[in-house]
Amino acid sequence: MTLTTSANRPVEQRLTNSSGVLADVAYAMTLPLVLLLAWEFSARLGWLPEQILPAPKVVWATIVELWRDGSLIDHTFVSLRRVAVGFTIGALSGLLAGALLGLLPGIRAFVWPIFTAVAQVNTLAWVPLLVLFVGIDEELKYVCIGWSTAIPVTLATTRSIANVSPNLLELGRVFNFTPLQWMSAIVLPAALPSMFTGLREGLAAAWQSLVIVELFASFEGLGYLMIWGRQLFQLELVIAAMLVIAAIGVSLNAILEHLERFVQPWNSEALHGR
Repeated sequence: MTLTTSANRPVEQRLTNSSGVLADVAYAMTLPLVLLLAWEFSARLGWLPEQILPAPKVVWATIVELWRDGSLIDHTFVSLRRVAVGFTIGALSGLLAGALLGLLPGIRAFVWPIFTAVAQVNTLAWVPLLVLFVGIDEELKYVCIGWSTAIPVTLATTRSIANVSPNLLELGRVFNFTPLQWMSAIVLPAALPSMFTGLREGLAAAWQSLVIVELFASFEGLGYLMIWGRQLFQLELVIAAMLVIAAIGVSLNAILEHLERFVQPWNSEALHGR
């Protein structure tokens, strides 16, 4: 008869978790690999002209060349700086505005209709108006990215706080919680999952608006690199920039997911991954 000691259980648990992570990674990579193979076959068989769909090896060679001459690093750094500043401004503004709207029903009832209407208008539609106030320099890019970020963060934060279970709120009143205890022990743990969802949506919106803002009086950045490649009809340059933007976006989203698991040890679903 084989006995399983308590000392062996953590090892077995780690092995099981590692196997699950590897299986998830393999499953997630299946579709990208299939698309890559389809791309390679279509290029080799000549289904589309190379001027329309360059072969993967051409795109990879373009990335390597841009890396070696330093231009890819320079453009990536500029875009990362713009997204970092814009996302930070938008996320902080969205969290603050969402907290106020969620905690104060009177203000929410007054502001929510106009805020919902403003949120329906795409960032691109606001650019001509914003140009009049902030010009076309870096400030315009920061404001547009921050605006794109703040909308989903504000929506998610407001709804997450406003929808905290009344039973939990009643529990705080029964135990005579102070406002600080009420926020830290009841509201924040209940609202954090939705708040992090809003932050991830805001980050995705920031990257999506990056290309738009780098269309205006910009001579550097990954968005500009895409526009430059389109103007020269070098689609391998466009695809290379798209792949770099996608890779950075996925990496930043993964960082936010790990941060979410770290700050929510009570949430078993977040702890073991979704």
